[in-house]
Amino acid sequence: MIVIAHVSDVHIDGEQRSQDRTRAVLRYLEELPYDLAAVLVTGDIADHATPDEYAVARELLTSRHPLLVCPGNHDDRAAFRKGLLQEETAVRPYAPVDQVLRGEGFVVALCDSSVPGEDQGLLEDETIEWLDGVLAGTPHEVPVLVAFHHPPVPLHTPYVDGIRQFGEERLAALVDRHPHLTAFLAGHAHTAAATTFAGRPLLVAPGVVSALRLPWENPGSENPHVHLDLPPALAFHVLGEDGRLTTHYRTVTL
Repeated sequence: MIVIAHVSDVHIDGEQRSQDRTRAVLRYLEELPYDLAAVLVTGDIADHATPDEYAVARELLTSRHPLLVCPGNHDDRAAFRKGLLQEETAVRPYAPVDQVLRGEGFVVALCDSSVPGEDQGLLEDETIEWLDGVLAGTPHEVPVLVAFHHPPVPLHTPYVDGIRQFGEERLAALVDRHPHLTAFLAGHAHTAAATTFAGRPLLVAPGVVSALRLPWENPGSENPHVHLDLPPALAFHVLGEDGRLTTHYRTVTL
């Protein structure tokens, strides 16, 4: 059994609240009586992309489990590389931050869907080509999970759907060529969600810093979009020995 924890949208902003919520989630994962195959953090790491925010995030986002982090629309690629990944001499600081984890019996391709200077998402042609290569280089019996920040479909949450991932037809085209592409994982929406994209599951992690009010929850609300009083949450993606993927969502006590 392969278990992957999926965390998203910690939004470290210099306030104690975001730090406490992120710390609680990582502590929960550390104290699990099980070795996770990976911990994925799908974007919006820093709220304003400042060096101080990334310094705090680097301290908080540590784990005994293999941990990968990608940027979101609140992040800055160059600052992310230097402050979080500590790449001091990146030749192309604003190139996509794409990473791959090849585990025992699975592969995770973590793609950068951020667009420098914009809120909407897009996988650059460079990332699509890189992902195609990762998939082509993985045996067909090995499942590949593809993760990024921006979901490539609307989720019926107008507040974020306008800045989702666009150009998604290029991503969908990879599914026909690579049947072992098992599922897509995303963040950004600050709400747990499960849908499909290109005939594959699209599984969205809840937010750590806050939760999104859905359209049928917000009429007359003082804050029509954001729940600040709900606990932080995360997803567990479980790959069984039969190759079937199951996702569980958990809240974390502060």
